[in-house]
Amino acid sequence: MKDEDIDFSDIPELDESFSREAALVAPDRTERITLRVKRSVLDHFRSQGKGYQTRINHVLESYVRAQRGSH
Repeated sequence: MKDEDIDFSDIPELDESFSREAALVAPDRTERITLRVKRSVLDHFRSQGKGYQTRINHVLESYVRAQRGSH
């Protein structure tokens, strides 16, 4: 699809209130650690290819968010 074929009509224009109300959100940085996990867990994530450490982090982050929501 070409850029000129994209329909932007349902997207509201940004006005001054957007800039006044916008908040800067700092990224949640990663930290290098040593973590012991079962070989079967590591093998599972590695078998899915490149980015396995990122996927492990996403699973852990989802768990943390679920725990925060249940307390």
